[in-house]
Amino acid sequence: MIDLHCHILPNIDDGADSIETSLAMAKEAVRQGITHILCTPHHNNGRYENPKATVVQAVALLQKELDKQQVDLTLFEGQEVRITGDLLQEVNDDRILFTDLTNIYVLIEFPTMDIPAYTEQLFFELRAQERVPVIVHPERNAKFREDPNRLLSYLEMGCLAQLTAPSLVGTFGKSIQKTAQVMVDHNLVQMVASDAHGVNKRRFHLKEAYELMGNEKAELMQQVAKDVINGDEVAYPSPEKVKKKKFGLF
Repeated sequence: MIDLHCHILPNIDDGADSIETSLAMAKEAVRQGITHILCTPHHNNGRYENPKATVVQAVALLQKELDKQQVDLTLFEGQEVRITGDLLQEVNDDRILFTDLTNIYVLIEFPTMDIPAYTEQLFFELRAQERVPVIVHPERNAKFREDPNRLLSYLEMGCLAQLTAPSLVGTFGKSIQKTAQVMVDHNLVQMVASDAHGVNKRRFHLKEAYELMGNEKAELMQQVAKDVINGDEVAYPSPEKVKKKKFGLF
């Protein structure tokens, strides 16, 4: 399995707080069947700034330690980038890490309670550059929980969305779990990742999430994970509009 979203780097954000925690997370990932992890510390979220060079160095150091301890796990450099009005300029200045070496897919985090008014224009400009914004954990955003169909306009532009595995298994409560299931059922999310932060908090749950969604969806999403890491074109069933009765409880 490939994990496209993980806070495994030590002492860099609210994820692993030590190299020991990073190593424990790595060993837990391997036990779950994870072979590759995209390291995605928070960037520009108002609390943490993790510039490209800092992340690249941190990944190299942790990979060296994993190899030394014979932990069979491959790390890649990435960021969980908070959406801001300056994001396009950062991309143009080569200050953003993408999921792939061809700089196509970028993980973008929204505020918890809102969708910024400039989002559509920003995504339009990124798509014009043949970049693909990947909206991370939309099921945890209040506006998308209120109406999952708000994702449709972004998906129709060619953007993608990434579900958090713990959401589907119920870690964040029943409301988010129901929203996650609705999004999976209606193809509103095209991939799942752990967003793991530790071994005692915010754990991986990736294997469990794949088991919950069934073999067909799991295989589709695992292929998307490979495509996003490789910078290849993603193929996934078209999103379906959710009828109001399906999410009225939210």
